[in-house]
Amino acid sequence: MTIKVFGHKSPDTDSTGSPIIWAWYLSEVRGTPATPALLGEPNTEAAFVIEKWGFEKPEIISTVAEGEQVVIVDTNNPAELPDSINDADIIQIIDHHKLTGGLETKGPIDITIKPLACTATIMYNLMGENAAKMPDNIKGAMLSCILSDTLEFRSPTTTDQDKDLAIKLAAELNIDLSAYASEMFEAKSDVSAFSDADLIRMDSKEYAVGDTKFRVSVLETTAPKIVLDRKDSLMESFKAVEAEDGVDQVLLFVVDILNEEATLFVPNDLVKGVAEKSFGATVDGDTVVLPGIMSRKKQIIPNLKV
Repeated sequence: MTIKVFGHKSPDTDSTGSPIIWAWYLSEVRGTPATPALLGEPNTEAAFVIEKWGFEKPEIISTVAEGEQVVIVDTNNPAELPDSINDADIIQIIDHHKLTGGLETKGPIDITIKPLACTATIMYNLMGENAAKMPDNIKGAMLSCILSDTLEFRSPTTTDQDKDLAIKLAAELNIDLSAYASEMFEAKSDVSAFSDADLIRMDSKEYAVGDTKFRVSVLETTAPKIVLDRKDSLMESFKAVEAEDGVDQVLLFVVDILNEEATLFVPNDLVKGVAEKSFGATVDGDTVVLPGIMSRKKQIIPNLKV
C-alpha cells in the first residue's frame, strides 16, 4: 500500500512542499512507498516552487478511503482535512501548530509537533543523518517552505533553527537567499487572476471565538496596493463566502511583507470590535493598519476577542 502524505486545505508553500519532502524521505530513505497529495490547488507561490524545482504537481484529492494509510503534515485540525479523515489509517502527524483535537487513529501513531516556524524544519530534524541524502530539488523545496513560512525571517514565528537551516540550504544550493525569497514573494503577490472568493479562501483557516465562527484569511504580499484596490468588491464577497462556508464573519488581513504590517478590512461593527479588543487598534473607516502584525499563528489567532 502506498502512503499518502498531505497537508491542509488551501495549500500554501509549506503544505505543498512538505508532503513532497516527506514522501521522498519515506520512499527513498525508509523504503516505504509514499506519494504526496494536495487538498486543493496550490497558491501562486507554491505553484512557482513546484515549477522552479522541477516537481510534478501532486495529485489533488478531496477524500481518503477507509483504512487508507496517510501521513498528515502542517496541520492537525480536522476542519482543514477531508471529511473522511477519521476513516483513514493515520500513521503519522508532523506539525507546528497548536494541538486542536478531534482526530481519531486506528492505533498508536508517531506524532511530532514542535514550536518551529516551518514543518520542513521539523522534517530535517527527524531525518537526522539521512538529511545528507536529500537531492537538490528536495533541498530547494525545504528552503522554499522555510522562506515562505518565516517571510524571509521577518515573521515572529522564526526560530534560530529555521534561519540557520535556510542559510545552510541556500549555501549548499549556491543560490542567493534574499534574491530567491524575492522571486517567491513576487509569485505570491501575483493575484490578478483570482476571483474575490478565491482570494478570501487562498490562505485561510476557520477559527471560533466563543460562539462566533471566523474565517481568518491572510494575504501575504509585497504589493499590498493590488489587493487593497479591490477592497470594496472583496468586502462585498465576504457575505457569499460566509454563507457558503457556514461562518459568521470573514476576517481578511493583508500582510505587507516589506513594511511588516497588516491591514485588516473592517466591514462592520463586529470586526471593528475585534480590531479594538484584539489588537488595541483605533478604527476610523473600513480598514485599519496593524503595525508589526505578520503571523496568523502567533499574533492573530491567539489574540482574537469579540
